[in-house]
Amino acid sequence: MGLFRRNKNTNKPIIRQLLDLVPPWLIKSCTNTYKTDKGVHKYRTYDQFVALTFGQLNKCQSLNDISAGIGVSEIFINDLGLRQSPARSTMSDGNKIRDWRVFESLYYRLLSHYKSVLKEHHNTHIIKEIKGKVVKLIDSSTISLCLAMFDWAEFRTAKGGIKLHTSWDYNLMIPDVVNITEAKVHDRYGLKQLIYPKDTIIVEDRAYFDFELMLNRIKAENVFVTRIKSNTLYQTIEELELPDNVDQNILKDEIIQLTSNKAMETGISGQKLRLAHVYKEDENKVIAIVTNQLDWEHGTIAELYKKRWDIELFFKALKQNLQVKTFWGTSENAVKSQIYVALINYLLLELIKRTISKKAVAFSNLSEKIRFCLYHYLSLDYVCNHVREGVRKVTFTTQKEWVFDADLFSG
Repeated sequence: MGLFRRNKNTNKPIIRQLLDLVPPWLIKSCTNTYKTDKGVHKYRTYDQFVALTFGQLNKCQSLNDISAGIGVSEIFINDLGLRQSPARSTMSDGNKIRDWRVFESLYYRLLSHYKSVLKEHHNTHIIKEIKGKVVKLIDSSTISLCLAMFDWAEFRTAKGGIKLHTSWDYNLMIPDVVNITEAKVHDRYGLKQLIYPKDTIIVEDRAYFDFELMLNRIKAENVFVTRIKSNTLYQTIEELELPDNVDQNILKDEIIQLTSNKAMETGISGQKLRLAHVYKEDENKVIAIVTNQLDWEHGTIAELYKKRWDIELFFKALKQNLQVKTFWGTSENAVKSQIYVALINYLLLELIKRTISKKAVAFSNLSEKIRFCLYHYLSLDYVCNHVREGVRKVTFTTQKEWVFDADLFSG
């Protein structure tokens, strides 16, 4: 049986242990909501979830790869909870027809299920002045597609693409909203909710700099931290004194009012705002950050804006370690199903990384370990804490003697 031999570590392969982190009742509930198993006898929603998860974790390039990979052993198929390995054509039909919202719903419900655990194992630097506050980091990322194959994802004249509009929860360190649209949709209109409950802090790039949105947030008692556009007209009301111990990258801190005709039309011109000029060493340039919070310490604004890097790292990790750039179907339904399953796998890997790994480990390093050990019947603890790079010697003394057929390589 070789690799497919249950041993003392566990009687389940690594991939099944990841799948078991998704409670069966959650999958059943999402399936019932969208009726995705109605009239289905063989390739159920769970089967598709297993197939897409295998493809994600194993970075499969095609449906044939997934079919062949799952079908290498009857023991493996059975231990995945499947009755048979999926055929390429069956997977193709499932990706095209089964409502992608079942996987979107599964992601959000799984996030809610593990919310307290993720929050408890939050391991990022906490900014003292906003401790305990709800913080949302808003950004988007574009994935290019061939327009000839993905004709629904129109972007430019000869180019296709999709955009992941994302809200990143600072206290969970994971996306709490992801909306997938054609790449041509502007960031400002990519998320339905941009106004939040009272005292929520929103950090975003200048793509979201919008006078009406800013005014509505002030009325809702939200705090926004946004890069100001370079052509924005304003007048300085007061320049704040920078203490000697302030971050040397903060060059100027001032209270301003917007003065353009559009600002006066929307009514935002009557609001006092704060503008911090911060030097970015890595890019050798000065950026101007605007906020409606007038009382924070000087460094808090700059620190908060730096937190945007967390969402950038998420996009990078998703694209480099999971399969969201090579797609196993060309329909909108297939693409969205694949991306939401990728998000589910990102969540599961983050959960393992924070709760099972005893040492700090990069997301890419953990996902690589999981991929190498996907078929192995080992414990997640062993994979996280004992599988490592470098030479490893055999410590047991009994060695089997290899016997080769003399004619094995003969003509």
